[in-house]
Amino acid sequence: MDTFDWSANPHGLLDIEGVRLECACYGPSPDQAPTIVLLHEGLGSVSLWRDFPQKLGAATGFGVFAYSRQGYGQSQSINLPRPLDFMTREAQGPLPELLDRIGLQRGILMGHSDGASISAIYAGSVADHRIRGLILMAPHFFTEPIGQAEIAQARIAFETTDLKDRLARHHRDPEGAFRGWNDTWLDPEFLSWNIGDVIDYFRIPTLAIQGRGDQYGTLAQIEEIETRSYAPVEMVVLEDCQHSPHLEQPDAVLEAVTDFTQRLERIEAEVVIPA
Repeated sequence: MDTFDWSANPHGLLDIEGVRLECACYGPSPDQAPTIVLLHEGLGSVSLWRDFPQKLGAATGFGVFAYSRQGYGQSQSINLPRPLDFMTREAQGPLPELLDRIGLQRGILMGHSDGASISAIYAGSVADHRIRGLILMAPHFFTEPIGQAEIAQARIAFETTDLKDRLARHHRDPEGAFRGWNDTWLDPEFLSWNIGDVIDYFRIPTLAIQGRGDQYGTLAQIEEIETRSYAPVEMVVLEDCQHSPHLEQPDAVLEAVTDFTQRLERIEAEVVIPA
């Protein structure tokens, strides 16, 4: 299997399980430094990370890899409706092959919102010793009324405002991107969705970041990690911040992430490998 040519493809397409996915890489390649793999939110994409990947690479010295999941950004469209277990399918289907294809050797999964949930599922269900840490921003482990209400408001905005046009700047199929996220979360059967049990299987350190004013979930989401994880957990709650810490409080997020990665590197350096 060919690996992704990091130097030749700063922004391109990868064929994963027969699906073309948009991807972008920043900084040193996986054979030169650890890699942070970014997993976007439910309406996110490579472009919607804005300049955060570049800043992240500069602050940490790590390589950064971002991709748009199927149905988002410039990636291949997806057939609707999405299955209600779509996050589990993402974690256990395309993601392992993608990590192989980029030549990952050692790194961190850093997810936002749905991307954080997918990262958590991967860490709790896939044995991958290359993943040394998790950074989860505004993760979802179960549904809450506050989040469902906000998602219902997003549907109204999509149907009555210019939201579709704004999404079209970042998604080749804005209708599919929105419906694939919104219709799934608002499906009555999705109210019982709960992936909290994956936390019980975390065996790597986690940095959990959430805005105190997060309109999509309460602090109970990251408190679930602190309560259930057997591995070390660091909690960062940001004031004057809603659902997108990396865009609303980028300096605070970069500081927390840099401290976390430096600690992981110190731990890595102290590990004694038997002869």
